Amino acid sequence: MSRYAAIDVGTNSALLLVAERDAEGRWQAVAERAEITRLGKGVDATRRLSPEAVELTLEVLTRFAIEARALGARAIAVTATSAARDAENGPEFLAAVQARAGLTVEILSGDDEARLAFASASSDFGGKRPLVVLDIGGGSTEFIFGTEDGRIAYRRSFDIGSVRMTERFLAGDPPAPAELSALEAFVRQTFSAVPRPPEGAQLVGVAGTVTTVCAVARTIEPWDATLVHGAELARSEVEATEARLAHLPVALRRTLPGLQPRRADVIVAGALILRVALDVLGAPTVVVSDRGLRWGLLADRFGAQP
Repeated sequence: MSRYAAIDVGTNSALLLVAERDAEGRWQAVAERAEITRLGKGVDATRRLSPEAVELTLEVLTRFAIEARALGARAIAVTATSAARDAENGPEFLAAVQARAGLTVEILSGDDEARLAFASASSDFGGKRPLVVLDIGGGSTEFIFGTEDGRIAYRRSFDIGSVRMTERFLAGDPPAPAELSALEAFVRQTFSAVPRPPEGAQLVGVAGTVTTVCAVARTIEPWDATLVHGAELARSEVEATEARLAHLPVALRRTLPGLQPRRADVIVAGALILRVALDVLGAPTVVVSDRGLRWGLLADRFGAQP
């Protein structure tokens, strides 16, 4: 049975998916890995990828490539998103990945990032009613509206993400109320450009911020994807979790069940972005997807393969 791999190099984390088709032609995971490398650290201010972040990301991508090939992946699709898009030395990073790991990285536009995130969510949750997909990353957030038959009706990428907003607004540990207020005002004003979703639409949230808020809210430790993927998270849970996180210093956040320690410094901004997005969309709940862009990438690049 043929196996293929997809790697998503984000602002905050790098994710690997190796999968094969089952008898019905559906993709089934053989291996999934996630490592927080913080490639986008400092990019919002400097417009450059730091040597330390580049080196860590290169180490992780090299390990991913070795594992994918050892598992028999016939081809590996690799994409990078916000951090690599914004950085002046992004081309140097791509060349280093090719030299070190033998991988060719494609930098996605915000529109392409939105399209692949929607494809991932639509495969699991689409087909019954209009679908709204929310993808909160480290450097950007995408909103995608789709019809019942899977067509994208609206998509927009905003330069708002958990890493970027933490670096820009949240200097305190824990953040001061004034910092949180300034961040919320900025996010709310930026997201005011998002139209109202279709009547009766289902909201699905993808990527690490949404899954982490779910895991912390439900005390899911150790990580169990079966308890996260498809879970319906209420706005009240998001708000309560955000408030809890915002009142703790980073050192205590790192000890919370369900929270990866390396995500502790940016999760407050991520949770705030999620809450404001729910408000803007008028959504009382969000369905959580543990299958992000990498699943959409796999289907997009290798969907026609037997």
